[in-house]
Amino acid sequence: MENHPVSRFKQYCESLVQYKRRKTIEVRIGDVPMGAHHPVRIQSMTTVDTMDTLGSVEQVIRMVKAGCEYVRITAPSIKEAQNLAEIKKELHRRGYHVPLIADIHFTPNAAELAARIVEKVRINPGNYADKKRFEVIEYTENAYQAELDRIRQKFTPLVKICKEYGTAMRIGTNHGSLSDRIMSRYGDTPLGMVESALEFLRICEDLNYHNIVLSMKASNPLVMVEAYRLLVKKLDEEGLKPYPLHLGVTEAGEGEDGRIKSAAGIGTLLEDGLGDTVRVSLTEEPEYEAPVARLLVNRYAGRANHNPIPAVNEIPIDPYRYSRRVTREVVNLGGHQVPRVIADLCHAEIKDYKDLRCIGHFYLPEPDKWKMNDQGADYVYTGQNPIPFMLPNGLKEILDYQLWLQTADRQNKLPLFTATEYLAEPQQHPQLNFVRFDLTEATQALLQKLRDDKTAVAVIHTNNLHAMAELRRLFFLLLENEVPVPVVIQRSYNLTDEDTFRLYAATDAGGLLIDGLGDGIMLALKAPGSKEEILSKADVANKTAFGILQATRTRMSKTEYISCPSCGRTLFDLQSTTAMIRSRTDHLKGIKIGIMGCIVNGPGEMADADYGYVGSGPSRITLYRGKEVVKRNVPADKAVDELINLIKEDGNWVEPEAAEPILYE
Repeated sequence: MENHPVSRFKQYCESLVQYKRRKTIEVRIGDVPMGAHHPVRIQSMTTVDTMDTLGSVEQVIRMVKAGCEYVRITAPSIKEAQNLAEIKKELHRRGYHVPLIADIHFTPNAAELAARIVEKVRINPGNYADKKRFEVIEYTENAYQAELDRIRQKFTPLVKICKEYGTAMRIGTNHGSLSDRIMSRYGDTPLGMVESALEFLRICEDLNYHNIVLSMKASNPLVMVEAYRLLVKKLDEEGLKPYPLHLGVTEAGEGEDGRIKSAAGIGTLLEDGLGDTVRVSLTEEPEYEAPVARLLVNRYAGRANHNPIPAVNEIPIDPYRYSRRVTREVVNLGGHQVPRVIADLCHAEIKDYKDLRCIGHFYLPEPDKWKMNDQGADYVYTGQNPIPFMLPNGLKEILDYQLWLQTADRQNKLPLFTATEYLAEPQQHPQLNFVRFDLTEATQALLQKLRDDKTAVAVIHTNNLHAMAELRRLFFLLLENEVPVPVVIQRSYNLTDEDTFRLYAATDAGGLLIDGLGDGIMLALKAPGSKEEILSKADVANKTAFGILQATRTRMSKTEYISCPSCGRTLFDLQSTTAMIRSRTDHLKGIKIGIMGCIVNGPGEMADADYGYVGSGPSRITLYRGKEVVKRNVPADKAVDELINLIKEDGNWVEPEAAEPILYE
């Protein structure tokens, strides 16, 4: 077994097994303070042009009614910063006193004006005092210090104004917009993100200004989680104050994917007690973001009263760098295999071929063949309800052990044991045996047998309110005892709301996968009712499982869209454009396409994308290959065709008909 790095968890959170929110200083933001003993706050950002005073006011009111406690408005230049006063005045006239936050990029003079008007300013350290040219520069220590002195000179006036006016500040690092200077020294890394913010924070501390919130946003949840954890660790190491954290996965996208991706990042940190305000960034109207954020946050009300979990003093993983847990390979689970999806259909009586459509397997009568799409489940668990017909080669059935003993086809069907059954020296399948247990059942006898059994795959579950923490503790137990068994994460939810299910599942399973823990996923959205209702819920669970694997970058099964949530800087209709691009490219499995409303979010925020579509002027688009500009000022009505041509030039295009789901016997 590979040696795993050891890190003391108290460097970034209170406990990995007892929920406890991180203690921070209080930050005053108008009449709605943040941090300390205050609840986690909800916020979002307007999409209306900031110069449209009445349009902005109406949207702010809709956002407040949807649950926003802070509202951010872009101020890209002096004129927008000035108009914040008119927006604020009209809001007050209508009886709305929600704290406003000015979003600043590139323009210190706009920030200095806005700080005299609104309750908080957000600055991006990657572009507040730097121009990004994607240049690699070799700095001597003296040259680097000279750059820091230049930043201090440019940044100090804003700090002094904030102190004078009682204005709060967010120092908000974005993964994709790190300065050339930071990139040259630290690279495109979580450490670079943290240092980018700390350079500005140290200036604030020197000037005795502490009304500060920090953020480490990225479109990749793995990078985002690692950066926030590292930030907390660095604050502690340097003896800096425990500043509140603003959580968000930037450019998460739209619909189900945007919600799953957001929950994987934000939920993982909330589980560890980190976070004091949340913004969910969806390519939708901003009033739709607040309810999603509220669902994530409300889950932790009363969480501290969960069932106790055995303590852990050291953890056998590195929480600041992704490394997948090393396991043996059992058939197609574990080892170097991508995580597998097990569909839970144990409550449905599968009688007809069409019943398997909900898990991505389709029977075609005419050629008498099966078709599987990109989200076809790898296994189906039927429990006590065996499927009466022969399954396609791409799908294997799992039965409860006692029923498996009675089936005639014990070679093609697979058993699921309880811990008690497994320890009773039962008859086993020669290649693959699933063993389901929870933390209380993980005895030394069970661990010993799993360690030695090269056919075993663990299926772990929990009923603890603090579910992710208990499952993580079980993973640690396997690591501590050097048990290399592959593990399937099983979670079942008694929920009626599908959005809540997606958010909870993405937090519980996604948080583990982000830490490199898990070789498979098995989700169930329990739905008492008709067979049609059960199969419909199974469809939601199956798509959610694949969505979680996609969001955590552990298994890419579809095209990924990194699209910004739009704001007053956006130069085209982002929602309709995203839908149009998706309609023509969503068959390109594994390709990542960034769709950004303006140059602020352009080469920076889509740093993780293969291709970029960025607004560069009214009805004008700039196309990127990675971070490289390929075509400038493309007319908007031709830009999607040009994007497709670019993908074709790189040999990454397949025609939609050629990307049809595969046929098999």
